[in-house]
Amino acid sequence: MATDYTIESFLEMLSAERGAAENTLQSYRRDLDDFADFTAPQKPSGVDTDKIAAYLRDLSLRGFAETSQARRLSALKQYFKFLYADGVRTDDPTRTLSAPKKRQSLPKVLAIDEVDKLIGAAETASNGDHKSDASRLRALRLYTLLEVLYATGLRVSELVALPVTAAQRDQRLIEIIGKGNKERLVPLSPAAQRAMRSYVSLRAESGAYAKSPWLFPSHGKSGHFTRQAFGRDLKDLAVSIGLDAEKVSPHVLRHAFASHLLQNGADLRVVQQLLGHADISTTQIYTHVLDERLSQLVESAHPLAKR
Repeated sequence: MATDYTIESFLEMLSAERGAAENTLQSYRRDLDDFADFTAPQKPSGVDTDKIAAYLRDLSLRGFAETSQARRLSALKQYFKFLYADGVRTDDPTRTLSAPKKRQSLPKVLAIDEVDKLIGAAETASNGDHKSDASRLRALRLYTLLEVLYATGLRVSELVALPVTAAQRDQRLIEIIGKGNKERLVPLSPAAQRAMRSYVSLRAESGAYAKSPWLFPSHGKSGHFTRQAFGRDLKDLAVSIGLDAEKVSPHVLRHAFASHLLQNGADLRVVQQLLGHADISTTQIYTHVLDERLSQLVESAHPLAKR
């Protein structure tokens, strides 16, 4: 390895001027020593931009994750910025280099039949025999939450904080105040409307939460059912019907709402409005379902697909 006093000087600066912890210093040392190994026999402090770019490509070839590559580049940027400030170099060769973009992970999505199975199980449970009104009310609450969530694609925070007035009028659209206090209208399916009315009616009969302004009230601090409690109930329901609990959450059902709409021909702009996304680029991640649909279409219909 090409020894270079500038690495030691840089680490001493981090320790003395920035109070870097020992673990941090060791991490920087490992990164810079690896870079020095790559540049040998040339000293790392004397390399140009092309050499640093070649090192980053080498990291990718060695299987380093984007996050690890970004961390190495960050260490090099700080190192060369130090050399420039200290007068060792007259330029900063990392100035024009940028870290690799982290791949955007695709959302987990339930198949349509899996969502049907979940909602069907919740409906069956709400109509079954119960030892108490409270038990029946809890079951009907879960069914209503599922119907409304899959019908609207609401964020879970928007769903659990719905006002009781959303169920007290016969309306096909409800007004949602989302992120940034932005208002939007979302349609309610007939099944979601019926579930909401049944739930509010049973609430009234049992005399529970008569004065609560929330559709899904609770005794907690917020006054309404929490997203954590909904997530827990949803996972319990998934387990009861043989679905992997790791695949199921309120957010996954929001993903399913968007993906299934696109899969069945909905316009991306419409889905963007329904989800309350400020930027359509956020919604575009769901178009992976269209790619899958097109691939299946080609495989099944193209005359050369089976050759």
